[in-house]
Amino acid sequence: MTAPLPRTAHEVRLTAIPEGLPTREHFTVVKTPLPEPGAGQVLVRNRHFLVFPGLRTLIGGEVNGLPLPPLRSGDTLFGPAVGEVVAAPADSPLRTGDAVVHMLGWREYALVTATECTPVDGTLPDPVAHLSPGSAAYGALTRLADVRSGDIVFVTGAAGAVGSLAGQIARLLGARRVIGSTGSPDKAERLVSELGYDAVVLRGAGPLAAQLAKAAPEGIDVLVDTVAGEQLVAALGAARQGARFALVGALSGQMAARGTGSSAPVEIDAFRLLIKGVSLRGYSGADHPDVEKEWTSRFGDWLRSGKISFPHARIAGIDRAPQALQEMIEGKHFGAVVVEL
Repeated sequence: MTAPLPRTAHEVRLTAIPEGLPTREHFTVVKTPLPEPGAGQVLVRNRHFLVFPGLRTLIGGEVNGLPLPPLRSGDTLFGPAVGEVVAAPADSPLRTGDAVVHMLGWREYALVTATECTPVDGTLPDPVAHLSPGSAAYGALTRLADVRSGDIVFVTGAAGAVGSLAGQIARLLGARRVIGSTGSPDKAERLVSELGYDAVVLRGAGPLAAQLAKAAPEGIDVLVDTVAGEQLVAALGAARQGARFALVGALSGQMAARGTGSSAPVEIDAFRLLIKGVSLRGYSGADHPDVEKEWTSRFGDWLRSGKISFPHARIAGIDRAPQALQEMIEGKHFGAVVVEL
């Protein structure tokens, strides 16, 4: 017998716009009445949701060019979530018990337009894997960088949600050598021992350019950049003729203590871009709508065969979600950060 639904549920709201990086004090967990679905809507009990770096920029409020709205004081946070439909009108294409992915995380129960839900069809062996941002890494490597057999690939922010998958994907696509960067010796060891990186450039352990030159004495063919800043500069110095650079993030600006997280200025040598014939392109999933389905299919096959893993930390309970965001900003976790309800 199905248990009755509660009358109230919890959600995480922004209480104040921070000056600089948000911390757990800028959020509160509130209890709200449980909504009822109307025409075209379903009520979803969220099971897991993703804590993602883009929240920092949305909270900063400068979102020109982004596909998501800013977050204002008093707003409930949002982001990718996996859950189970618990109430739906009779004419809904979704039924009670259906597992779905949607964008209204950061709450225990979400009232979602049915057309904005993607059914979970079993393509991935674990529904939580639908929260992986690996499609950005896969799209960058297949649509922009066109990684080839024998390539030497450098991944910045390699222990993050995107980077921890980018290196694995590059290897599966034929890369001969994969190098990553991180700011933690412990993460560096895990990148090599768990994810198969050949070498790691350690931020704070000396000049990045010199470290990269030692790790890749032949230079690099491909860059998957989630950081920008000095790491992009170092990568350009190591670029081989015709190198392909794909930018999928700008954490150096997004996670900066000052500013709004919407800018990541960096000075690069345009002359070197020119003489080396380096291509430098930013990746946007909206420009490649075919990638998501292709990635999900290949990701499922690779997960089942054990050829790839989905590194992530699971944080239990919505009360810990604000702390989980702060810890992600501080770089305390390896891979993606997921809140489990």
